[in-house]
Amino acid sequence: MSFENLKLIEPILKALKHEGYTNPTPIQEQSIPIILERKDLLGCAQTGTGKTAAFAIPILQILYQEKVQNRDHKGIKTLILTPTRELAIQIDESFAAYGKHTGLKHLVIFGGVSQHHQVEALKRGVDILVATPGRLLDLVQQKFVHLESLKILVLDEADRMLDMGFVNDVKKIIAKIPVKRQTLFFSATMPKEIQTLADTILNKPEKVEVTPVSSTADTIQQGIYFVDKNDKKSLLIHILKDKKIETALVFTRTKHGADKVVKDLIRVGITAEAIHGNKSQNARQRALTNFKNRSTRILVATDIAARGIDVDDLTHVINYELPNVPETYVHRIGRTGRAGASGIALSFCDADEGEFLYDIHKLITKAIPVIDDQPYPMKAPHLGPAPKGSGKKAPASGHRGGSGMSGASRGGGGGKKFGEFRSRARRD
Repeated sequence: MSFENLKLIEPILKALKHEGYTNPTPIQEQSIPIILERKDLLGCAQTGTGKTAAFAIPILQILYQEKVQNRDHKGIKTLILTPTRELAIQIDESFAAYGKHTGLKHLVIFGGVSQHHQVEALKRGVDILVATPGRLLDLVQQKFVHLESLKILVLDEADRMLDMGFVNDVKKIIAKIPVKRQTLFFSATMPKEIQTLADTILNKPEKVEVTPVSSTADTIQQGIYFVDKNDKKSLLIHILKDKKIETALVFTRTKHGADKVVKDLIRVGITAEAIHGNKSQNARQRALTNFKNRSTRILVATDIAARGIDVDDLTHVINYELPNVPETYVHRIGRTGRAGASGIALSFCDADEGEFLYDIHKLITKAIPVIDDQPYPMKAPHLGPAPKGSGKKAPASGHRGGSGMSGASRGGGGGKKFGEFRSRARRD
């Protein structure tokens, strides 16, 4: 199927062609017709599935057609709520790209920066507003934002808003907008609290579910190194000696850890920057821009700061530390292998992270192949409970023990004892 088959208008098709888009992803193919029919939608989709275009494209078409028909077009017609500044900026960039020939006005607002320019833009008039909940509520209370003309509400990354404590803010915002509206609700996971929220704000929604969070894209080659905590820095530097890795996104669990990794890499001549909540908005955006244009080779990020990072042709994600929430692993590695492209996800596991690995294997229902051919093998004997998983070898990619998974790699996960795990993997 092509975008032409979705009955899109010429101004949008022209923009999509300019962006190099030819065929919609599954969530776009399913969601766009539903939204164009003005129905509520409940979308369950992980990052990297093309979710932003799935709602941005039909929203632009609806608003453009209403504008052409000379309907009342004053006031904010669409509000997109999203949890992080980075994701808000990228959604706004998507509206700019797909709507460049529509003449519709869009604006992104978020906290952490002066509100002056945002307020001035609001005064000039906005059709589409992309916002984080905190800053939006501030501007509503100051009477700079008026939502009485709203026709479409989008809640994006609803589960992340729950994690970040934004649900009460979201409820306050919903109380201020028209009851008669179209609502689009997207979440990568559907815990009970999120399902309850969806039930209260959606009206007879159509449901679209694409690539559940428990699965990892087949286009991503995964591999894991068992390594002592004190050797992680050396292993990372060893891997990054491979010049084939032009850029890589590295994940840590803490802000302090991200800063430390950056210092370690810079010390050996590898350009790196960190992106996390303690950085100013300008610093975060500058780091992301430098990474996108490849003047910075390595971007080190925490999970909340990285949600929504969308970098074209990102080939490598490296989990310097395993996340303690297994779904986060799927979100992290979903930064690569996007929209059908291939990618490599490498993870480090020390003796304290065996239980995290077990939970990840349980969620994705397969074992991540282990990379044995490396200079810093783990010395510690204990890795936590043994996960169930296949002994499937990782595909060869890159040099041995470097950027990809070598032929010496084998499947499995942390065993009750490291020695027991090794023998079990051989049997598999």
